[in-house]
Amino acid sequence: MKKHLLLASTALLMAIAPVVAQEDTTKIWTIKGENTFLINQSSFTNWAAGGVNAFAGNLMFNYDFNYKKDKWNWDNKVLAAYGQTFQKETDWRKNDDRFALNSLLGHQINQKWLYTFFLNFNTQFVNGYNYDNNGDGTLTSSGLSPAYLSFGPGIAFKESDNFKINISPAAARFVFVTNPDVDETLYGLDPGKKSRFEFGASLDAYYKTPIVENVTFENILRLYSNYLEKPQNVDIDYTANLFMKVNEFISVNAGVQLIYDDNTKIPTIENGVEIGSSPKLQIKQILGAGITYKF
Repeated sequence: MKKHLLLASTALLMAIAPVVAQEDTTKIWTIKGENTFLINQSSFTNWAAGGVNAFAGNLMFNYDFNYKKDKWNWDNKVLAAYGQTFQKETDWRKNDDRFALNSLLGHQINQKWLYTFFLNFNTQFVNGYNYDNNGDGTLTSSGLSPAYLSFGPGIAFKESDNFKINISPAAARFVFVTNPDVDETLYGLDPGKKSRFEFGASLDAYYKTPIVENVTFENILRLYSNYLEKPQNVDIDYTANLFMKVNEFISVNAGVQLIYDDNTKIPTIENGVEIGSSPKLQIKQILGAGITYKF
């Protein structure tokens, strides 16, 4: 009797096993995430060459929610980052402040090409200031000031999740400045207006590749040309990130972001006095070692 029960149980387990494996391979959602806390610190005591004590801390959340079923793909990335740096002479100041949502819905034409509809939203969390030589700050940005919303149909080439390019020849873009204390003209808005509408072409490209073992290089490029005003002046937003894995939890991250927007005016300060504003290349660099948790 016992022998027959054992054989029946074994047969039942063998019958169930293929069903469980099939469910795992047919899941339509893939969720990945990274939580990173970076620290950068320098200290000087009786140092003949001189130096400034400094400390910086940055917190970053990077999540991917990807859907795939039949010929449909829906890739979503949410990025949130905030950081501050401290120096004795300047006290605490933020060195990073970002929130971005990027969404791409695609229907396959063939193995690598898709009809698409994209949506991008970018803003920040807290106030930002432009500081003069005396350390006095002028408010230049805040939460939802500015905020950028872009969307439109297009076509995409997708080699993998690590290499994809989306082109939209009919992309709408809105620029919002909701805080009345922020000068809206710094972001191309007319005086007294809270939003600006643009219509043009956009290109979004993403490429991530390993360089050597435990070292990965990530590239994010966004281009936008406004048909309605100076289409030859292409807005550029390029980010390069270098991820170096020490072990399962410790990492070293380095990043640089370059932005040029013909409608964004950067104040020019000489001898502590603002003498005007004009479009300029914006550069941001971050380097730190810290803790990264992935799932």
